[in-house]
Amino acid sequence: MKIKRFVAQDMRQALRMVREALGEDAVILSNKTVEGGVELTAAVDLVDDVSTDTVDQRIPNPTQVRTGELPKGGMAGAGPRGDDSLDELRREMKNLRRWMQAELSGLSWYDLGQRAPHSQELLGRMMALGLGPELARRLSERVRDIEDMEQAWRKALYLLAAEIQVCDSGLLEQGGVVALVGPTGVGKTTTIAKMAARFALRHGHRSVALITTDSFRIGARDQLQTYARILNVPVRTATTREEMDAALNMLGDRRLVLIDTAGMAAAHERIIDQREMLEAAGPGLVTLLTLSATTEAAAVHRALRLFADFRPDACVLTKLDEAASLGGLLSALIQAGLSTAYFTDGQRVPEDLQPARAHPLVTRAAELLAENPPDLDSDYLALALGGANAHANA
Repeated sequence: MKIKRFVAQDMRQALRMVREALGEDAVILSNKTVEGGVELTAAVDLVDDVSTDTVDQRIPNPTQVRTGELPKGGMAGAGPRGDDSLDELRREMKNLRRWMQAELSGLSWYDLGQRAPHSQELLGRMMALGLGPELARRLSERVRDIEDMEQAWRKALYLLAAEIQVCDSGLLEQGGVVALVGPTGVGKTTTIAKMAARFALRHGHRSVALITTDSFRIGARDQLQTYARILNVPVRTATTREEMDAALNMLGDRRLVLIDTAGMAAAHERIIDQREMLEAAGPGLVTLLTLSATTEAAAVHRALRLFADFRPDACVLTKLDEAASLGGLLSALIQAGLSTAYFTDGQRVPEDLQPARAHPLVTRAAELLAENPPDLDSDYLALALGGANAHANA
């Protein structure tokens, strides 16, 4: 563990000294203005080094160099410590690292504004798009040499599109057994109706069948029954694994069987039941996680964790026509490494179902940003980006 004090002529030079001497894991313990410049006290916790020395490092200014009046500094050893004292000190350092992260983040953010204002502006715009701090930082770093803001923005959006995974949406040609899973209220039933109608138009209504596992919401089941009557396709209800197996055997002559599952808003015992029922479909089952574009980023991450055990093959993005922002959703999918198969952007059946394409999704996200620019102040950006940096170095 090292604690160092740095004196420099300005904050920019002091921060550079901190990074060079202690690395990106350093935390700023204090900063103040002193005669001839600024003074920062910084620390870093070295796992393999149990030293608790305090080092006073001063950088002479040009006047001191000429006159020979160099500041006196050196090693000030704290002496041996017992294990308990060392553990306590380490705990204190961890707490300080958390508490002072905001200060370090602010300094880094404003330092970026001094060093490369175009990079700071681009980073702020990527955050305004709704991207997570880590992704925004990574994309901004890749275009930092482009000083023209609009050119850098277009390039960053192009790179963002390259990060989005899309999959071949050929299931509406090939058929098979497809289950839609996801939280309550994301539009699974309507999406299934769109898929069924699209397949029926191409291959005939005798090629499609529906199964519902939702025995909890009468409205959802009635809605699916209504769609089935309109499309003239059979619909079966399965509430156990045995019933699912029987329903699939009964519908074995259908080219496409779409399964509408019960929505779940939180970890619940029903999620295990739903998963067990779907296992009856065998290894050929295609599972699509359905996510609404109107869902805030934190809830999207929660849904991705909740339904991870279903091992979704891809996702369907719904309600794009109702979304005010898309960046948070796209960022979450990139972080999860989950590809997108379709998106829906209206209530019309089957017209408002589109195969997913990365560049149109990013274009839509940029258009929504222009229509609904968020008010993100510099303090928020400093804290968010600092949190990303702390997470990356944890």
